[in-house]
Amino acid sequence: MPCLYISTNLNLDEVDTDPLFSQATKAIASIIGRPEHFVMVILKGSLAIRFNGNKEPAAYAEIVSMGGINREVKRRLIATLGTILENTLSIPTTRFVLKVYDINANRSKL
Repeated sequence: MPCLYISTNLNLDEVDTDPLFSQATKAIASIIGRPEHFVMVILKGSLAIRFNGNKEPAAYAEIVSMGGINREVKRRLIATLGTILENTLSIPTTRFVLKVYDINANRSKL
């Protein structure tokens, strides 16, 4: 089950976040190759985040998956999720960082 956790410094109280959840779920399912009903998206706002020395809108996200991650998938996830955040929350792609973690890839190193 892929899980995307997004942290942002934006106040989300008055924001319609449904488009973000829907678009992110569809994108992750498509890119990683998992059914949409296996994808979890968590969004946390109003956090103290400074990036590049300022408090402009920014986001940090982590995605964890059990398999399905390779270099091309990472690139597609970063580009696609960055665009979704820019279109739904007006967070510039240059102020978005994504950490990608594949549980199966790290398990094989043990």
